[in-house]
Amino acid sequence: MASLATSSFSLPKHLASGIWSKATTGSTVAALSGSEPMLFGETQLMTFTTQPKAQFVAEGATKSGTDPAFGTKTATPRKAQVTMRFNEEVQWADEDYQLGVLSALADSTSNALARALDLGIYHAINPLTGVALSGSPAKVLDTGNNVELTTSTVGTPDLVVETAAGLVIADGYTPNGIALDPSYAWSLATARYSDGRKKYPDLGLGVNVTNFEGLRASVSSTVSAPEAAIVGGAYASSNPNVKAVLGDFTQIRWGVQRRIGVEKILYGDPDGQGDLKAKNQIALRAEVVYGWAIMDTDAFAVVKDAVTNV
Repeated sequence: MASLATSSFSLPKHLASGIWSKATTGSTVAALSGSEPMLFGETQLMTFTTQPKAQFVAEGATKSGTDPAFGTKTATPRKAQVTMRFNEEVQWADEDYQLGVLSALADSTSNALARALDLGIYHAINPLTGVALSGSPAKVLDTGNNVELTTSTVGTPDLVVETAAGLVIADGYTPNGIALDPSYAWSLATARYSDGRKKYPDLGLGVNVTNFEGLRASVSSTVSAPEAAIVGGAYASSNPNVKAVLGDFTQIRWGVQRRIGVEKILYGDPDGQGDLKAKNQIALRAEVVYGWAIMDTDAFAVVKDAVTNV
């Protein structure tokens, strides 16, 4: 991994403060499923496998007991980290020219860590490499509720969402959210009636969708985990072709067990690329420890392209 050098950017005589970057979307899980406090380590989450039942009792009749049954799901800690090293000259240029390089790098780590949450919960992949997480943890894409896009449904993305919702409802859950890939959010936003009128004018161009048909909505490319040709870089080692995830997002239980803010590392070899002082380099690192569990994958349905890349 090469370190950032001053040759990576120009040092003009006059420069407005700040640095431009292509925006990347963050975590849909965080938007659709609230976090909860968690202690560090494996966390046992209780779940009903058999719900208790009430009984109507006649006057003078004997009251009967009900037998609820419990199960557990384990939220296993997963540490996500971002380490970036750069030449000392970058820091000097940043200080002298007020480029905002270090600030931009620090800010970008929070976005990367947020995206990691989606990539772990939806796809169970390591964001840096695209390979499967160790231990083969359950992921939302394990659900058997899949709706494939075909040539006959490409012009009716709203009906596809209805079909996905029906699968979740048939499994006994009430959908309350939908996570959309940007391309599918655009398809919904530009869906039209036969006379040319937009079906959902409130969606604009699908860029900032927060609600669709009564479901809370969030848009991010983490839903599809695109390959390298898409802005944001490679994630999945093969394209899962996911366009949307719909379901009961209360069935995702997650929390931050530890958060380690951005730190500047001046000494040592923090990433296996050699001693910082020997190379006249500095590193920035941020870390977070997530814990999550998917209580039931049947609570979700996935919309995906019919053709897959292998």
